Amino acid sequence: SKDKSKPYRAQRMSPQCSLPAKCLPSRQLAGKHRLAGTKLNATRAHVARSAITNTSKAVASQVADETSTSSAIFNSKSVAAVILGGGAGTRLYPLTKSRAKPAVPIGGAYRLIDVPMSNCLNSGISKMYILTQFNSVSLNRHLARTYNFGNGIMYGGSGFVEVLAATQTPGLGGKEWFQGTADAVRQYSWLFEDIKNKDVQDIVILSGDHLYRMDYMAFVAKHREVNADITIGCLPVDEERASDFGLMKIENTGRITEFAEKPKGPALTAMAVDTSILGLSDDEAKASPYIASMGIYVFKKSALLNFLNFEYPKDNDFGGEIIPKAAADGYHVQAYLFTDYWEDIGTIKSFFEANLALAKNPPQFEFYDARAPIYTSPRFLPPAKVEKCHVKDAIISHGCSLADCSVEDAIIGLRSQIGRGCKIMHAMIIGADFYETDEQKAAIVEAGGVPVGIGEGCTISNAIIDKNARIGKNCIISNAAGVEELEDEENGVYIRSGIVTILRNATIPDGTII
Repeated sequence: SKDKSKPYRAQRMSPQCSLPAKCLPSRQLAGKHRLAGTKLNATRAHVARSAITNTSKAVASQVADETSTSSAIFNSKSVAAVILGGGAGTRLYPLTKSRAKPAVPIGGAYRLIDVPMSNCLNSGISKMYILTQFNSVSLNRHLARTYNFGNGIMYGGSGFVEVLAATQTPGLGGKEWFQGTADAVRQYSWLFEDIKNKDVQDIVILSGDHLYRMDYMAFVAKHREVNADITIGCLPVDEERASDFGLMKIENTGRITEFAEKPKGPALTAMAVDTSILGLSDDEAKASPYIASMGIYVFKKSALLNFLNFEYPKDNDFGGEIIPKAAADGYHVQAYLFTDYWEDIGTIKSFFEANLALAKNPPQFEFYDARAPIYTSPRFLPPAKVEKCHVKDAIISHGCSLADCSVEDAIIGLRSQIGRGCKIMHAMIIGADFYETDEQKAAIVEAGGVPVGIGEGCTISNAIIDKNARIGKNCIISNAAGVEELEDEENGVYIRSGIVTILRNATIPDGTII
């Protein structure tokens, strides 16, 4: 302090608000350091952008936050969410060999389950049930670490996240596991009549393997506005993708008159409609003549319990059985149009393409959104270390180490180690669960093994390298021969839709060519 009469007062700066002069947006920073189009995953990156604001905006934001908080507490009391953990995930195999589908890593630092969980939190819904059945250990661990509400005080004392594991319950065929989406909810339907759910009016049914950002309370508001029994999230699709979805026909009011689950051939053609009713232009309506279900629903609680336990007690699937029957039987089934980005991460091909699309500039979907962030498990990892690398259109996650290599059109996941001279192009490196010290690496090499990570001089393209994989030096993984399908789990290699997957914990020896 220049004024010696006034003692110097140390200022404690908030890590969320203290921005050094050189803290530029990620793309601006990237351009200055030859990392064109690269996003370096930094914890709470979204906070920095929102912190740069003037006083009047801060006051307005505070008022909005207070209103939002009040609304969130109210919403949490009247709406509950059920997130379906999915089946065995056979279409995503081998990524689901030792993990549930919602636990599959995405975007370098997230898991698929983070998307619906974050959408719920951002929408003010804090009563969440997650139904699991297959390989749920890593999913349960992630949920416990990430979404712990403690005593629920932040949501007026009523917020919770509960994992509902599959149990054998008496059914028509004796003791049975979950037989389908509706049956999974049916076996735990007694919970909705529990005292802690006495204020719940509507149940949101969600899938754990979709990539999108959505305000579920706007979804619920439409459902309540028209007094529907069921409201289905929908979007227009083209003929090529239409047979992969439940399709519907609607009236001018949006009420669904007919619903068909994944029709083929003539049944598919019969479900074509004029989608201009949804507000599409004539050209857009011609390109996308089908209205597809997103697989997310809002049910009146009373209607859901009635459907599951009385009207359709033998039906085990929402899309294939209960919803078509409810529409045919005169119940009010409503369509809710969603026009933003949405992707079903149900196959290896869609998973691979959706991940690489995140690294495009600009991407169709951003995890970085200050207004509605996607949350994930807090980690205490160092920033990525990038030394003498060429990086373009890539996401490099926390704790990575890259040296003298080239990375283009790629996702580099947590703790990834990329050796010198490597070329990574059009690929996804999921990363690792742990580090190895230099001494451990030397001992492994001396014993004839391969350290975790990508060895020096490797070329990897059109491939997914799963967690903790050990890729030796000078390997080429590219599927240059164009093989469409291959199962060689003994050697840690699997090819689906022409995309090579190196299995979790697999070891690929030096000089291997795939």
